[in-house]
Amino acid sequence: MTHNTPLSPRPLHELSGGGRPRVLTTAQLRSHGVSTAETNEQCRAGGPWQQLLPGVVLLHPGPPTSEERLHAVLMYAARERGTGVPEQPGASRPHAPAYPEVMITGLAALTLHGFSSTPPLPSLDAIDVLVPRLRRLRSTGCARIVRTPVMPDPEQVTGVPVAPVARALADAVAELADAVTVRRLLTEAVRGAHCDPTAVVRELNQARLLSRPHVVDAVESLLAEGRARAEDRLYRMIGEYGLPDPVWNVDLRLPGGPYLGGLDAYWPDQAVAVELDTRAPRQDDDALWSEYARKREHLERLGITVVHITPRKLRDFPEQQATVIRTALMASADREPAAYVVVLPR
Repeated sequence: MTHNTPLSPRPLHELSGGGRPRVLTTAQLRSHGVSTAETNEQCRAGGPWQQLLPGVVLLHPGPPTSEERLHAVLMYAARERGTGVPEQPGASRPHAPAYPEVMITGLAALTLHGFSSTPPLPSLDAIDVLVPRLRRLRSTGCARIVRTPVMPDPEQVTGVPVAPVARALADAVAELADAVTVRRLLTEAVRGAHCDPTAVVRELNQARLLSRPHVVDAVESLLAEGRARAEDRLYRMIGEYGLPDPVWNVDLRLPGGPYLGGLDAYWPDQAVAVELDTRAPRQDDDALWSEYARKREHLERLGITVVHITPRKLRDFPEQQATVIRTALMASADREPAAYVVVLPR
């Protein structure tokens, strides 16, 4: 028997041909009539097949492609779930996940998401794969197991389940000790609009990575980058949607009294303020939100309307946020005059 010989009434080329990765689990091979002994014979030294990972076979003798390595890692991680035979991409149920409860993460995931500062897939010695914490798996070959108590919802990239950018970043940073590389990855995440800074910091915090000095330094740069981009979007939104010009980046004080807080934009005649919420979830969220709420309530008791905007809403729904501000400016004519406050440059 040669590796081109049909091995069952449904030939192997139906799964491994047509541009699909030529990689199958031993369970899938058995379902096509290939016994364990036959698989071992095909995978002998110099044979037409090779065992790429435990229970995963490459159906050609040459080196695997990047796509084949990705699918091999996913098959290895998923093979013990359910029947042990993960669905092939493009199988009869296209909306069912091909690899339940596993996904690519770390540097490989970032490369799939389109990062330019990550290594190309062929140069990665290991591909990180995220699995539930209780899975009995070990890292081996090109598969590096990353466990988590809560699996995120995967994103499909080129037919492969991939961890969301923020989670993939955290898993990548966990393996990196080089401060320059960490800073470069976090900066690209924000500049490339892959995700919000707060989402990245939240994942880093949950992974307990914010105790590492080189990560903390990179996070400070990340947050500064995120705030600068949010401020730029706020400037452009106000201009593009025809809102009157506010005074920018000011502090408010009562005459001869206490400091009231800083604002990103303020319309003194209408007593309307905009505050960008660029909180970093490195502290207790409830405590931070309480601080924001106290500041807002204090200003509103003085007759100042505070519009609270997150960078994500500003990025995804600028017209909606402009409408909220415009409505607040128009409503000022129907309110009691606000208390006099001193407006100072921040």
